[in-house]
Amino acid sequence: MFHLIFSIPSWYVIARFVFPLAMPLVLKLILSLVVLLASQYLLISRFTPGGIFSPEMPRAVTILFNWAFGTVLILAFTQIVMDVAAVTSLLLRHPWEMSSGVRCAAALFAMIVAGIGVQQAIRVPPVKEVTIAIKDLPREFEGYQLLQLTDLHITKLFNASWTAAMVKKAMALEADLILVTGDVIDGRLENRRNDVAPLRGLHAPDGVFAITGNHEYFFEQQRWTEHLATLGLRPLLNSHTVIQRGAAKLVIAGLPDISASRRQAMAPDLEQALEGIPDNAPVVLMDHQPRNARQNATQKVDLQLSGHTHGGLIVGFDRLFAKPNAGFVSGLYDVDGMQLYVNNGTALWPGMAIRLGRPAELTRITLRRKE
Repeated sequence: MFHLIFSIPSWYVIARFVFPLAMPLVLKLILSLVVLLASQYLLISRFTPGGIFSPEMPRAVTILFNWAFGTVLILAFTQIVMDVAAVTSLLLRHPWEMSSGVRCAAALFAMIVAGIGVQQAIRVPPVKEVTIAIKDLPREFEGYQLLQLTDLHITKLFNASWTAAMVKKAMALEADLILVTGDVIDGRLENRRNDVAPLRGLHAPDGVFAITGNHEYFFEQQRWTEHLATLGLRPLLNSHTVIQRGAAKLVIAGLPDISASRRQAMAPDLEQALEGIPDNAPVVLMDHQPRNARQNATQKVDLQLSGHTHGGLIVGFDRLFAKPNAGFVSGLYDVDGMQLYVNNGTALWPGMAIRLGRPAELTRITLRRKE
């Protein structure tokens, strides 16, 4: 059913774009097969050693598949717009025929936009500056800077070279603290060891801390947590650390992903994570998925940092991501007095590597005191 849903745009393109073309039937059948194949990257991935979540295929092949599927998806929507225009013109008694030139232009448009979308998805992301005001933030932490990294999805697509370039750019920001909010990898340790090695270069005056995302639980989560710790990514799973500036304190807490309990792993427990925190210290919580933000807001959390949604990938598609994430998809929200920042992601899952209007980000968060 999953793969059938992904094929729907292809069937529409075949029916409404390919077959009306003025070309021999054999060529139409060949082109239809190519269009259908473009939608089945995930099905083909199942037969690679890494499976659907971490296809162990050459990076160029992954990029080509994502571009091809993106082209089909955009062409399907373009064809829908043209069909609506044609029906409207018919109702207005001014029939409009789609010429071969219009169809070729639509195909070229789709290919170019898909190319831009894939390039936006796989680049080392630009820096996004975010300022967040926290009530009663100690004056010693005025201007304190956090660097949030999330959804790195280190794979054949986001490989060692990409990771090294990302780390270099991140370190140039000179943040006080680095927080990694889950989905660091896709793949088994033996396949990703070299690709994650550049993460050793991440460091900050107050440390580098990480939590798990849902994808860690697809691949030897405990082994990965331990290995990433050897690279300097200290795990905060149902636990916290206290950052001090003189007598002033700031709590950084972390939860395992909500999916952990389904994988016979430690379930998230915010009460445990906050046990013993200093009185009146602001709390910054790392929780990979934003769906529990309202519940977390009742537990004296001042700022929650999440990822998971990839920002909805394409403008307008965010509504598809909203319902399973309690309406939180991208950007800063006020949730019953708690600030929630949902990061678009430093990278994304290679199964849908396209971004249009929802750019990836290296997110430097500056804390300010809310008077």
